[in-house]
Amino acid sequence: MAFFTWDKRDEHEILELPLIPGLGDGKDELPPEQSNQATLAQPEADSAASIELAAGIEQWPDLLDLPVASDSLPTQTHSYRVVKRLCDLLISILLLPLLSVLLVVIGVVVALTSGFPVFYRQHRLGQYGKTFRIFKFRTMRNNADQALAEWLLHHPEIRLEWERTHKLKRDPRITKLGRFLRDTSLDEIPQIINVLRGEMSLVGPRPIVQAERSRYAERYVYYSEAVPGITGVWQVSGRCNVSYEDRVLMDEDYVRHWSLRRDLAILLRTPRSVLRRDGAC
Repeated sequence: MAFFTWDKRDEHEILELPLIPGLGDGKDELPPEQSNQATLAQPEADSAASIELAAGIEQWPDLLDLPVASDSLPTQTHSYRVVKRLCDLLISILLLPLLSVLLVVIGVVVALTSGFPVFYRQHRLGQYGKTFRIFKFRTMRNNADQALAEWLLHHPEIRLEWERTHKLKRDPRITKLGRFLRDTSLDEIPQIINVLRGEMSLVGPRPIVQAERSRYAERYVYYSEAVPGITGVWQVSGRCNVSYEDRVLMDEDYVRHWSLRRDLAILLRTPRSVLRRDGAC
């Protein structure tokens, strides 16, 4: 029997796959213990039939680019779950004295220049699709949503930028102090709270909101297999100078090839990117 099997990566998503001629109607139900797999099979296939089957699959190249099984990704290893977590805690505790001073100083300045609240919290998608509330210094005006709606209404070209990247280089919602905090990434210091709580890591994919999930399409399964990070490949590779599509590919590559050595390399590159304000937005 010639067969091809792939794992279903997200229980909330159903893959609608084309039928390959000669394989039946594809309506046979799988037993419960195999319900996380889909299998194309051709009984008693000889070599010639197998070659013909392979040629048929080439007509649907998407089948050859399906996500790999989650348990084969490095983010599902003991090193990722335990060693990476210990490194996050150790580095965070070492940095906590300095970060505590920055939290107090920046918090006071935000309160004096634009009032309260000092912190901004928003629901983001974490590992395995679990939502959490991210902490950041508030960098926007209190009527931010109204300001954005009016700006996009009167500037169609800006609306295209927003739809393409979910970021604006000239964002009317951001205060003067907020612009400085964003350019220097100081607005993200409060995310150390998320790291200590285990909701984020120091290094990982940039945490996204629910509305961005569709932008990842089938590659969302890679994002969901990792813990989002304060910094990551996108942050040290140009930030807003990178297209959204390239950012998705960066997240996939990070998850597929994760290692502690790579995390440390990203951490070491982050200060330089911040000081140079590469792709700040």
